[in-house]
Amino acid sequence: KSSVQTVGEEQIRNPYTELLVLKGHQDIVRFLVQIDDCRFASAGDDGIVCLWNAQTGEKLFEFHGHTHKITAIAPFSSSDAFEEKNHLIITASADRTVIVWDCTRGRLVQKVSCFHSTVKCLTVLQRLDVWLSGGSDLCVWNQKLDLLCKTSHLTDAGISALVELPKNCVAAAVGKELIIFRLSDSNNESEGWNVFEVKRLVDHQDNILSLVGVNDLTFVTGSHIGELIVWDALDWTKQASECNFWDSVHPDVQKEIKLSQSPNETSVQHLTSDEECVFAAVGKGIYVYNLQMKRVIACQRTAHDSSVLHIKKLPNRQLISCSEDGSVRIWELREKQQLPAEPVPTGFFNMWGFGRANKQANQAAKKMQENTPMYFLELVGDLIGHSSAVQMFLYFGELGLATCSADHLIILWKDGERESSLRSLTLFQKLAQNGDLQLKL
Repeated sequence: KSSVQTVGEEQIRNPYTELLVLKGHQDIVRFLVQIDDCRFASAGDDGIVCLWNAQTGEKLFEFHGHTHKITAIAPFSSSDAFEEKNHLIITASADRTVIVWDCTRGRLVQKVSCFHSTVKCLTVLQRLDVWLSGGSDLCVWNQKLDLLCKTSHLTDAGISALVELPKNCVAAAVGKELIIFRLSDSNNESEGWNVFEVKRLVDHQDNILSLVGVNDLTFVTGSHIGELIVWDALDWTKQASECNFWDSVHPDVQKEIKLSQSPNETSVQHLTSDEECVFAAVGKGIYVYNLQMKRVIACQRTAHDSSVLHIKKLPNRQLISCSEDGSVRIWELREKQQLPAEPVPTGFFNMWGFGRANKQANQAAKKMQENTPMYFLELVGDLIGHSSAVQMFLYFGELGLATCSADHLIILWKDGERESSLRSLTLFQKLAQNGDLQLKL
């Protein structure tokens, strides 16, 4: 029997009671990226890029140009002073090409086919007006797709993730290693741009799967065997680490006895953050790690029946997670009501020793426990619509939620009350325009 929580049919705190099913792909849809307040793009294993309206679900454009699956996608805005602001997206594919698409005009802008291996990640550095591609090497490009500089061949495994750091630096995940690169733009035209390795961090014991920037001072990495490391973004030193999420729970939660764990049960699949916490998708569970306390403050060990693939913190105290089991779930981070501490039997202390020092230590531990807020994650919504693994999602505020899946579908989840009000308003306006709305005295 599954130990996953369930929520009843009356999901009073779940606003997403309507859905729109969007069909445009013929294979797994792996990526969703937001273009602006009401548009997003989707891409996946069929090599197609679709542009959608998040309010209506209308497909605005369908881009064809790749011959293999898409491996990375990133949005950016052009900053040409002679043109109005233009929204673009970059896509990389297993066909070893990168394409820039114009989201306004719906056309291919430029295609680059000079890669020796598949580009696995893309990052736009808006401040420097360049973008980076990561594969077997790190390349720096301008908006016109001119190659400004590149590193030498790193490894066959290649760069799996990139994150921007202060002082024109980036951190690249390459297998177990984290490599810090610095970009320099010389005023001397003969030198031009340069990218060079600054430092290698080898603290992880297994491949780095997830990488997220918290702010200008901190970034976080997560590995295949459940290691989470908090790094200083300025000097790249390790600030804190969590190496066993299964044991990092509240004192009042009984620890599970596990004889063995497969890597999939502890793998840090995805990380996201706000200024206070890092939210980690670890195996089938979700964990909230407080950066100031340097510990896990809340968790759901079995949030889903299968691995959690994506997680996001909403502006309110809610989290959304999606999983290989095809489900999308909404959680609320709530503070536990502390009960008065009960006196501890003396027999408990006999397990650990005797004397005044032991008594003082337990009093200090008790005081710390009383002053430490306790949290828990409560399931408030369960969105059932996909028939296969949900890869990721985008949150559009009042416009709703977009999810993509291995079932080739995209679903727009809508606030039922809001949509009903909009329909009523539209009907009222039409009746008023047609003169059918009459006041009866």
